[in-house]
Amino acid sequence: MTDHLYIPPLAVIDRMEDETIDTKTFTMHFLDPEYNRQFRYRPGQFVEASVFGVGEAPFGFCSNPNELGTFAVTVRAIGNVTQAMHRMKSGDVLGIRAPLGNQFPLEEVKGFDVLFIAGGIGLPPLKSLIDPMLDSRDAFGTFTILYGARTPADRVYKPLLETWSKRKDITCLQTVDQPDSGWSGYVGVVTTLFEKVKIDPARTVAFTCGPPVMIRFVIQDLLAMGFPEDRIISTLERYMKCGVGKCGHCAIGHKYICVDGPVFSWRQIKKLPER
Repeated sequence: MTDHLYIPPLAVIDRMEDETIDTKTFTMHFLDPEYNRQFRYRPGQFVEASVFGVGEAPFGFCSNPNELGTFAVTVRAIGNVTQAMHRMKSGDVLGIRAPLGNQFPLEEVKGFDVLFIAGGIGLPPLKSLIDPMLDSRDAFGTFTILYGARTPADRVYKPLLETWSKRKDITCLQTVDQPDSGWSGYVGVVTTLFEKVKIDPARTVAFTCGPPVMIRFVIQDLLAMGFPEDRIISTLERYMKCGVGKCGHCAIGHKYICVDGPVFSWRQIKKLPER
């Protein structure tokens, strides 16, 4: 948590990498050396990034929490703040309030098989959990990543997806809704990949992130397979304006997505007044 809610520490952009035509990954570090040295975050947490003179917006960490000294977020240009970020360059400065929110279970799921189901820009937050899990690969059983995107060009982390696909100790399958002439992989929504892999619901924890409509169908299928409600872990998407439970923009019933989430199990989600 930052020292002051209204004065975000300054972070400098080290590099910006194009992921798709409208999505970039920003790798940063804090300008204050001591603050940067002490900074820690957990998988699933998020930042509030300020572009001074434009505004502030929330983004989930996409980097590995085990790798200290820098952190990263993946940003799609869809609004004033994100478009302003895309116009920035290496060396420019942002205000960063972080870490915010709760986190994915990591230590708690050691010994289980793990299944990740991601859609489009939903892969970045899951990557913050996948990376540290792969650092301790022997602590988990079978490791499966299912990723869907609208087109091949809309996939983020294309070189990394290729690396994951070649690993012998994990299964990584990709699918797209609309293939192009160079696509030789699967075609269809991400849930069609369930039939391509062997899943034991009795010993698996499932993590999903993506468009709300995708998450809805993923959870429906996981429940039909027999997954326990507390072993279906998802993120909820709301505009987390303040990030600290003060403004109420992200409230669903008695829960604030920014402080009680953004990570929830299906057992928790199904009790909320809105789904």
